[in-house]
Amino acid sequence: MAGGNTKQVGSVAYAKRDKSYFENRQLVRHANVWHLWALGVGAVISGHFSGWNFGFGTGGWGGMLVAGIIIAIMYIGLVFSIAEMSPALPHTGAAYSFARTAMGPWGGFITGLCENVEYVVTPAVIAFFIGSYMGGIWSVAFPDSSV
Repeated sequence: MAGGNTKQVGSVAYAKRDKSYFENRQLVRHANVWHLWALGVGAVISGHFSGWNFGFGTGGWGGMLVAGIIIAIMYIGLVFSIAEMSPALPHTGAAYSFARTAMGPWGGFITGLCENVEYVVTPAVIAFFIGSYMGGIWSVAFPDSSV
């Protein structure tokens, strides 16, 4: 696929296209603001209760304090890294864009694939934990799946 209109980067070839090519390949909007709000709130609520409960059961208050400090340091590093990288890169794409710039097309592909798996699995985790909470509230016994 080598030629005047292509650029080879590693094992990936990029072809130059005009605007009409991209106009036919627009994303279709499915989720509106309320869908995204509900997904975000559900993720935060279910994440707070599920994560904290397991952490307190395993590490106690001291373990959770140490874990919280470590997580705070990691988040500070993440925020500063994103703040440095965002204005330096002239394109959108979040983690995919950062990985593609730093590690090439395949690093970006793997990062984008992992982000998509995260977005697919998150609603399932939310539904599982909210279902568990509702079962605990209404004393509903779920069938034993280990049989």
